[in-house]
Amino acid sequence: MPKSRKEPKKEVPISELEKPTFSEPATDELPSQTRTKKSTRTKAESKSNGASTSNPPSRPSSGIEPQFKSNANSKPKPEPKPKSRGARVLYWHRTDLRLTDSPSLKNALDIEDIESFWPIWCFDPEYVYRTRVGVNRWQFLLDSMESISEEYKKLNGNQRLWVLRGNPEKVIKKLVEEWDITHLCFEKDSNAYSKVRDQKIIGLAKDLGIQVVMTPGRHLYDPDEVIKRNNGKPTMTLHQWQAVTNKMGEIPHPTPAPESIPDPGPSTLKNDEDQKWGEYQGVDMNRGIRTGTDTCFESITGPSLNPFSVPTMSQMGFEQATTTIRGGTSDGHKRLDLFLSDSDKVAKFSKPGSAPTSLEPSTTLLSPYIKFGCVGVREIWWGSKNVVDIWKKKGGKGETKEPENMFGQLQFRDMYACAEAAVPHFERIRGNPVCKYVAWSLQNQYDSDGNEILPRPKDEDEIAEERFQAWREGRTGFPWIDACMRQLKHEGWIHHLARHSVACFLTRGQCYISWERGMEVFDDWLIDWDPASNPGNWMWLSCSAFFSQYFRVYGLVSWPQRTDKTGALVRKYCPELKDFPDKYIYAPHLAPRGVQEKANCIIGEDYPSPILDEQKEKDLCIARLKDAFSLGYHGNDEDVLNGTAKTRLKELHAENGHTHEKKEEEDKKKRKRDGEGALDKFIKREKK
Repeated sequence: MPKSRKEPKKEVPISELEKPTFSEPATDELPSQTRTKKSTRTKAESKSNGASTSNPPSRPSSGIEPQFKSNANSKPKPEPKPKSRGARVLYWHRTDLRLTDSPSLKNALDIEDIESFWPIWCFDPEYVYRTRVGVNRWQFLLDSMESISEEYKKLNGNQRLWVLRGNPEKVIKKLVEEWDITHLCFEKDSNAYSKVRDQKIIGLAKDLGIQVVMTPGRHLYDPDEVIKRNNGKPTMTLHQWQAVTNKMGEIPHPTPAPESIPDPGPSTLKNDEDQKWGEYQGVDMNRGIRTGTDTCFESITGPSLNPFSVPTMSQMGFEQATTTIRGGTSDGHKRLDLFLSDSDKVAKFSKPGSAPTSLEPSTTLLSPYIKFGCVGVREIWWGSKNVVDIWKKKGGKGETKEPENMFGQLQFRDMYACAEAAVPHFERIRGNPVCKYVAWSLQNQYDSDGNEILPRPKDEDEIAEERFQAWREGRTGFPWIDACMRQLKHEGWIHHLARHSVACFLTRGQCYISWERGMEVFDDWLIDWDPASNPGNWMWLSCSAFFSQYFRVYGLVSWPQRTDKTGALVRKYCPELKDFPDKYIYAPHLAPRGVQEKANCIIGEDYPSPILDEQKEKDLCIARLKDAFSLGYHGNDEDVLNGTAKTRLKELHAENGHTHEKKEEEDKKKRKRDGEGALDKFIKREKK
């Protein structure tokens, strides 16, 4: 492994703090070894940390020259030199709730002469109220915060995760003023909202005269740097992303966990009761799950008996979670170690080849831990690579290739991040230049100024609204879809191929409902929700972007039967169907009345009848997508923004006979021509 380059220290202007940099590779070991090995950092090594700033004075200059008073009768006396002080460092955790594989934390700890060090978390009202977050994701986050707090305590009994409650600008300003902070360090985040937030913080830091150390670390490569090298364009295919990153050098190795953490400084703050720490002007997007009193922001430090503590579900007014998946860096690394312990499984891992019908996750279930940074992406990358390399040296054959293997899955995550960071309005149709325009039902609604109307007004399309609610609540009458949606709500996670099925069904498969609506439900319920991957996947599955083969639709019976003909997942999450024979488990509405009675479940009474005709709606959706692709509109086209595109597309549907009315008319003609008996025979044939 190459040695770190030794570069002279120099001040970095505040305008250059965004420069993407990585720490030099620190180890070639597997993640499990990395976490237990003591840091061997030398003082010389710490001087080449690759941060976006090098070791500045304990308090950087504000740029204002000191003023000296003079006396007309005497020479001015020089001011006494101030007593030398150490650095007082805030390390601001966000989606990096780990100590391992954290280039940002390493750079923070490499600051010279640290006098005091506080690892903090700001409970941001923008996240608490503006972002859709279900109870399972809240619980996972709180678990993860508690977990890293314990990791800090193991390294230093005086340390913890210091949790502050309030707007980050207000909180950090107060900490700088009361705790005399000299440095603010955090992991860079290229997500749209995060960039706006962080730019405000960087501006605040400049005004307050403190040094900012911002280091990339959430992704394999800094998304902003990838976009820059791609001429400012988003990466819309994995090949595009690979073509750029192949020229960016090797993915850095994971940095080891620190062997010690400096002591914190003061641990008291004035509450400033006049300050509205949780002030938020918008709509509380989580009001629907808030069943109790929200006391989260009554004080900047939380309860007086337990200051700086991690909030509880009850303090935020939430009910308890239902998921069995618990958060934390400890649990995340256990899952990673378990995966890496089976070299054959790592080498032959194939995401598309895993079983969506399995009662136990057939994949690694690492995605929630990646989302909150409980496990670092470089730990997974290099851990997997080292295992595969050893496996091949021992004669292993049949390695899975990209993009199906673990490396391809991590690359897909980066690809979406680079798309989201470069595309305006990535999370919606209107104004989105990469999103194909389709005249879906139940799209977002906007006022005359182009602002989204929230809460969403009731849509006039009552049939589409009922279908959407049935999909969301797991009562479509299609057991495979219903079981997946019920599992998602209960656990906060479903297999990625199950996600494909329910997303396709809601959009281009059968319901023809906007992917925006489905994305919002996933926003609510997914533990591993990601602001880039979630909208990216929904655009992919609806063939709005990234993927265009709209004629490939997941079967509601044939697809789950590929991996489980017994319907185990359906029997667990749709228990009313548990006694149906295997033959009818995915299509109970086709079972004869006698079979339904024996199973103690009458379709249409104890379990819903199908909300639609699967094949008929599939054909209609495919025809409409073909119309939409022929017009070639995108979300930022003027005709889309002014409503003309929707009108033109509906007219084209009518002209081509791609409407429910036209289909019904054709069906009547066909039945009249062939005779009702033909239809009766078809139904009987299906019921056999």
